[in-house]
Amino acid sequence: MIEKNEMIFGLRAVLEALEAGKEIDKVLVKKDLQGDLAKELFAALKGTDIPTQRVPVERLNRITRKNHQGVIAFISAVSYQKAENLVPMLFEDGKNPFFLALDGITDVRNFGAIARTCECAAVDAILIPTTNSVSVNADAVKTSAGALHKLPVCRERNLTDTLRYLKECGFRLIAATEKGDYDYTKADYTGPLCIVMGAEDKGVSYDNLALCDEWVRIPMLGTIESLNVSVAAGILIYEAIKQRITE
Repeated sequence: MIEKNEMIFGLRAVLEALEAGKEIDKVLVKKDLQGDLAKELFAALKGTDIPTQRVPVERLNRITRKNHQGVIAFISAVSYQKAENLVPMLFEDGKNPFFLALDGITDVRNFGAIARTCECAAVDAILIPTTNSVSVNADAVKTSAGALHKLPVCRERNLTDTLRYLKECGFRLIAATEKGDYDYTKADYTGPLCIVMGAEDKGVSYDNLALCDEWVRIPMLGTIESLNVSVAAGILIYEAIKQRITE
């Protein structure tokens, strides 16, 4: 398992890792970083799906006391995949694909718990965006009980475009939202499927909601307005499993 502190620092070292095709989770760069090697680094990062953040030097110094030269890269715990590569393979294998998309979810423990449920339910992949999202780090892997080493995770530059692609491939998109038209048990989860879950505070974004075929809600009978997102995901996943097993 990749440990929390597994990282690469220093301009040359990070450049070499990029050139070698290392799976990098994110890169932190000092705000005012300049120079020829810095230009090479930005050129190497351009066009990749690797999240890059400009941060104060103090943040880098808190992560390591060694000579980071203004750049730190974190190694990913898994190799990310792409939905556009995975979907044709699943169809060619005669499968009825089942994906889960996480829109704006940033809590790694929720992510790990969701991944564990997905693996237990034989979900084919989790989709996450490259920005404003969780990623697969050591905490997520630990919370998932190792499921993230077995379950494909597709990190997509534009989640809306990916959902549109799935729809064009014949997937039914179902959003879990408080704006839902009806109870989650009334939706059709058979056939190629992607359930879309949003963050507990913001929910599924409007652009992604607009693409979804069905909006469903889970009844809230108490005084608290929403469930933990990992619990909500589990409820919808197993409703889908119930329907898909009996179809």
